This record gives sequence, C-alpha cells and structure tokens, in this order.
Amino acid sequence: MLTEREARRYSAPKAGIDPDPGKSWMRRALPVLLAHKGIFATSLILSFAGLVLQVQIPSLIQQAIDHSIVAHERPLEGYVWPIIACAVAATLAAFISRWFLLRTAYALEYDLRNIMYERLTLLSASFYDRSQTGQLISRANSDIRALQRYLVFAPAVFVQCGVAFVAFGYMLSIDVPLAFVAMVTTPFVYILAVRMRRVMFPVSWLIQARLADVATIVDENINGARVVKSFAAEQNQLFSLAKAADRVRWGYTKDADLRARWTPSVQNLPRVGLALVLLFGGYMVIQGRIEVGAILAFNSYLLMVQAPFQQLGMVIMLGQRAAASAGRVYDIIDEQPEIVDAPGTPDLVVGSSEIVFDSVDFAYGDGPPVLRDFSMSLRPGETVALVGRTGSGKSTVARLLARFYDVDAGAILIDGQDVRQVSTGSLRRAVGVVFEEPFLFSISVADNIAYGLPDAPRNEIEAAATAAGADRFIRDLEDGYDTVIGERGYTLSGGQRQRVAIARALLPNPPVMILDDATSAIDVDTEQRIHHALHGLLAGRTTLVIAHRLSTITLADRVVLLEDGAAVAEGSHEDLMATNPLYREVLDEVTDKEIEDDMADMSGAPRAQEPAGGQIEVRP
Repeated sequence: MLTEREARRYSAPKAGIDPDPGKSWMRRALPVLLAHKGIFATSLILSFAGLVLQVQIPSLIQQAIDHSIVAHERPLEGYVWPIIACAVAATLAAFISRWFLLRTAYALEYDLRNIMYERLTLLSASFYDRSQTGQLISRANSDIRALQRYLVFAPAVFVQCGVAFVAFGYMLSIDVPLAFVAMVTTPFVYILAVRMRRVMFPVSWLIQARLADVATIVDENINGARVVKSFAAEQNQLFSLAKAADRVRWGYTKDADLRARWTPSVQNLPRVGLALVLLFGGYMVIQGRIEVGAILAFNSYLLMVQAPFQQLGMVIMLGQRAAASAGRVYDIIDEQPEIVDAPGTPDLVVGSSEIVFDSVDFAYGDGPPVLRDFSMSLRPGETVALVGRTGSGKSTVARLLARFYDVDAGAILIDGQDVRQVSTGSLRRAVGVVFEEPFLFSISVADNIAYGLPDAPRNEIEAAATAAGADRFIRDLEDGYDTVIGERGYTLSGGQRQRVAIARALLPNPPVMILDDATSAIDVDTEQRIHHALHGLLAGRTTLVIAHRLSTITLADRVVLLEDGAAVAEGSHEDLMATNPLYREVLDEVTDKEIEDDMADMSGAPRAQEPAGGQIEVRP
C-alpha cells in the first residue's frame, strides 16, 4: 500500500490499452503512445529536420564541385561554411531528437508496466490459481520491452523513410531518368520485406513463449530452493532448465537462420542501384548531359535512400516480436476479474459483526464441489473453530468470507449484508486474515507488520508484535524492527513468520478475524503464550479459527465439524468428544505428540505468562 507521500510521487498512466480486441495490436496500444505525443512528436520533428539538413549537404557539395572546383565561377569558401553550418545544426537536432526519443521510450515502458500491474492487482484469486509466476514475470518484462522498442523506434525509422522521399525529390531535380534507374530495386525490397515478416512471426511468438518457460523454471527453483536441496534434486532441475534453454536456443537459431536468409537481400538489394547510377550516370557525364558533381550528389542521395532499407530488416524483426509479445500482454489485460464491485456499491457497515453462511455451494472452476449446502453462523463476538479432515474445505470457507472467491449458490452475510453487495475494499478492511502459509515482503519487519496500516506509530507496531509473541525475537535481530528480511521472509523461521503475520493482522484491529491454522509452525510454549494473548485480543471480535490442532480449538467458544462440504455437527469441544464419533475420528488424525501437548494444556497445565504490553491499543 502506498503511503501518502509515495502516492503523491506515483504518476498513473494517462491512458490505457484500447479494450476492443477486434482492433490490431498496434491500434490498441496507440492511446498509451499518444499520451506522450508532445515529446514524441517533437523528437520525430527534430529527427526529420536534422535529416533534411543532411540532405542539403550533397546539394551544396554538387554546387561547390561544379561552380568552384570545375568551373571556377565562385569562391569555394562560399560553400564550405554553409556545409559546416548544416552539419552542426543536423548534429544538434539529432542529439535532442534522440534524447526525447529515449525519454518517450522509458515513459512508455513505465506506463505499460503499470497498466499491466494494475490489471494483475484487480484479477481474482482464480486467475492466479491457473497462472505460473514465471510466465507473468516474463510478460511484465521482456514482452513489454518488445512492445516499447517497436512502438518508439519503428516511427523513427519511418521518419527516415520520409527523408528518403525528400532525397528522391532532389534526385528527380537533377535527372528524372537516372533517379528512376537508381530506385529500380525498391519494389523488390518491399516484396522481400513482406515475405520476411510472414515467415518470422511464428518463430518470434515461439521465442517469447519459451523465454517465459525458462523464467517459470528459474522462479520455481528459487522459491522452492529448500525443497530442491532437501531432495538433492539439483541435477534434475539443471536438466529441466537445460532442456528449456535448449528449446529457446532452437528458437533463436531458427530466427537467426531466417534473418541470415532474408536480411542481406533486404539490406543490400538497394546497393544495386549504386552500380546502376555509376554505369548510367558515368555514361551521361561522358555524353555531357550532367556534371561530375551531380554523380557525387546522386551517390550521396542514394545512400540516404538506402539507410531506411538497411534498417528495415531490424524493424520487421522488432515488429514480429512485438506482435507476439502484444498477444501475450493483452491476454492478461483482457482478462476480466471475477470479483468486481458494481458502480455505487456501498461500503460494509460493521455493527455487531454477526456472520452467517446460508446454504453455500462452491467449487473451484469446473472441479468437484467443495462445499455443499454449507450453513454456519457466528454470533457477535464469538470465536468458532472449524474442524474437518484435510481437504474438507475449511480454508475454502475462510477464502469465501474474505471474498477471494464468490459462492456458486447461497450467500454469506455480515450483519445482514451480503458480502457480494458491499465494496471489497471495505470488506477486507473489516476482515483480518492470517494464512496458514504466511507471506512476508522483502522490507523491514516493522513495514511488514504495518502493511495494512502504513502510517501506524511505532508503539502500536511493537504492541501488535508483543501480542503475537514476536517482539522478543524481533529485538534480537541485527537491526531490530528495522531489519530487512529476505525474499518471502525466508530469513526467518516458519514460526517467526507466522508470528509476524499474526501481528500484521492484529494491528488494524479488524472486527472480524480469520485464523487459518495460524500457529501450525510455532512451538507449543510459544503457541500457549500467543493463545493466552489472543484470548484477550479476540474478546468482542468475531473470529473464525481454522483448526488443525487441539490447542487451537481451545481458543473457540464453539466448534463446527465439516464433512463432505457440509456442517454436520456443532457444539463445545467436550460435548462433541462425548457424543460424536466422527469428531473423535477427525481429531485422531492429529499426531500423537500434538495430542499429548494439547491435552496437557487442556488439563490445566500452567501457561507461560503473557509478555508485558500484550494488549494492543484499540483504534477508534
């Protein structure tokens, strides 16, 4: 979340990608480029002006040769200084043009990245369920860079093509037949360029897709480095990466082969015009139809005409890669989020925080049903533990309450308000979630705890950490609360990450709390201290506890048993243990050690004392 100061510095893109998928990829990207039309147009105009100045130089040289060197009619100095002035002015125009062009390129890349990231933040959890991180990273980096390069640099090349027409006009002014002789190869260059574009597009698309595959493997191996090492699977992963890299190499080799076949012809065919100019122009000089200076000027103009064609192969290659990349980027931008707020959706008005699951049905995509006619209520200020077998849908209930997914049937109500009929922002501010696998960012510990409340004062951050049993180990870190943790928090132990995540959820003081097996990676003694603190912190707060351990169930006022996607029993832990064989069977799946530790806790074993300062100051 951006702080107020950071929000002021953030400049949102002035335009977005055209939403019409029926348009070409370039027309869809045009609004983003036109948002920078001032600086971009200035760059192109200066580029054109500089090239026009360069076009004047061969004309001045022609006149100098014909009138000063050959005929001795005028002093040579009268042509030298204008030539120098044109060269200096052209150089200055080219410098400023290039500077503005690069500024446009980086601004365009900035906009495209932010447009894509904004879409990623809006997409629902179901999108990430089916997406690979490496693929998304590749599209947000190499694919966007391919788009940027073509959108900015292709117009610059086309400006050079415009100057080629100016040069051709000068050639016509010298001698019309010779000008057409010089340009006789141009139609063949165009035909070759079109054919080159057609054969290169599939390979360009394939290269971008295979680069994304490599990025996926690298991302998974970095994030799963501990798993790889624990199974001594380094060689297997190297083999997988080598295969993926070999597929990329094949694509690049094929691309190089195609360019080696087509680019020399596209770039060098215009040079045949030089030979024709020397042949026919030399004959015309011998016949006295034109002067020697005209031949030199013709050669200079012809080189100016050839320059755009020499870059045509590169532009075609960039265009094919950009087209392939655009398709991959637009796949994300065109993806529609499943969880959206209708215009004018009201915010959630939190009163007593009563929660009702009313005959809820849910399945992930086209998969089998996870919840069937699931009904459950949480009374205001009540803590309810949801117990069930692995895969029974306990975590799904928590995700539906926070509206990461929408129910297929039925409704979820908070104080009588359907969660689908209130804004998601207000809903998630009211519902604090601690996930089973906590995710921490590569920022300081204090910033991680204050993630949902960036402007929280340090004393409240420390109070939240103390209540979560994290204050002691945080102060033992090298820089205390200012210690920057490693990616995903892996410089901390699993239990330490969970305690920081609990503190992060407690700090905003939400009226509804979800604890999804939030103490699974914490030792028994620490867990008891946290539970002791949570008993006070959860008072007056409606809390859903996803329970996998007996010690967690002790937090609850009531237990609900989940089986085959439905609530089949509810009551106190003691009553269910005495009357429900299925409940006892589910709890038997807990490990013997956990049972021994938790039963000792339930039998009245003294708890460790809560650390001082364990209460969080409640914000109004």
